[in-house]
Amino acid sequence: MRIGTSIAIYFVIWWTVLFAVLPLKLTTQGEAGEVVPGTSASAPTRPRLLLKAAITTVVAAIVFAGFLALKNSGLGLDDIPFLPKFSGR
Repeated sequence: MRIGTSIAIYFVIWWTVLFAVLPLKLTTQGEAGEVVPGTSASAPTRPRLLLKAAITTVVAAIVFAGFLALKNSGLGLDDIPFLPKFSGR
């Protein structure tokens, strides 16, 4: 796999994992009872974006390593017994 393709796949995985990590350990202003005037009650009190970016990077690297291991193993969709055979043409 080329380096550009690998970077693009990692970016897509990272972005997907980011949306899964963003709501973790989130305290809204409404839950804290301190709603700042002019903001929504669902706005976070402390978003901790650097911590979430670090967690996203680690998890995305693990998922990407699994993707590379699966890709390099030689397994494909034809190896799954209950799927119809793929002709590729």
